[in-house]
Amino acid sequence: MSSLQRDLFKKGNYAFDRLSEDEEPVDPTAPASRGMASHVKQKYSPLDWTECFDTREIITIPGTLDTFCVYKIEATVDTPGPVFLLHHGAGSSALSFGFTAKHIKEFTHGKCSIVAYDCRGHGNTKTEEDTDFSQARLSDDLVLVAETLYQGNVPDIILVGHSMGGPIVVDVTQRKRLPHILGVSVLDVVEGSAIEALVSMNSYLATRPTFFTSVEQAIQWSVKSHTVRNVESARLSIPPLLKPQEDHPSQYVWRTDLRNTELYWTDWFTGLSTKFLACAAAKQLILAGTDRLDKTLIIGQMQGKFQLHIFPEAGHFLQEDAPSKTAHCLVEFWERNQRLVLPPKVKI
Repeated sequence: MSSLQRDLFKKGNYAFDRLSEDEEPVDPTAPASRGMASHVKQKYSPLDWTECFDTREIITIPGTLDTFCVYKIEATVDTPGPVFLLHHGAGSSALSFGFTAKHIKEFTHGKCSIVAYDCRGHGNTKTEEDTDFSQARLSDDLVLVAETLYQGNVPDIILVGHSMGGPIVVDVTQRKRLPHILGVSVLDVVEGSAIEALVSMNSYLATRPTFFTSVEQAIQWSVKSHTVRNVESARLSIPPLLKPQEDHPSQYVWRTDLRNTELYWTDWFTGLSTKFLACAAAKQLILAGTDRLDKTLIIGQMQGKFQLHIFPEAGHFLQEDAPSKTAHCLVEFWERNQRLVLPPKVKI
């Protein structure tokens, strides 16, 4: 059993009464009137996107009715470095990268821009086909978002993808769908362990609460179930994953039904390792455990084809569990692979 599968089972076996003594059980079936204690509610209160990003913009893809929610941090220097373009995983949102983006800005002293967007069917993005999660469609979306943002003049880019986002950024890089891709960084997804874990996915989804009586309760559940191991990150990333239930506005349900993505699971991950190694750009892989590596990647790593970082203290959402460490690895990756600017020739 892979460590990714073990993570899923640990979350699935979480008991709602497994809390510290000063907190109430996370029981989604409890009447809302019982509520949370005020100090507990404050501990799990939502954070706004402005905590990490400078701007939020709704862009419309030309020739369509599709609108994408984009969060940005702009470089503050005259000669900026590349753009870190971040793609989240299934069931998540752009704000899963919030604190990582904030640390990238800090560590680069404003030299780099950071862009994260809600992919179709997630967050505040609205498209005509919100349930088409095919790799081809999601790759097209990434390219269209970049071209729309920069009006065809796309700058140097480092693509970063977590979980489902990993195959998307690898596909765009390997097929050279965008110019000036300096590097591609994949967070906690490899072909072998991902496909192995798919057999457990439906069992995991069946154990998740179907609704919550408050946003704070959902944040508390995510932390206590170890889905996200960083309270501050959960306060930022969990709220956009929820929406009021139509028949019961006092209850909150998941905005994205992950069961609708099952059709595409194999499409995302099959051939990922080979495509990753075939990317012409610099490559980086950040994992939460060494046993996530498959044979193809083990051989590639031994041949020095990509940089590898392991975060044993983090779970699957490593960019949320360890945002500072993730940002440090991404910035170091850029510094190692930035373009050389040669001085002008001096006539003798």
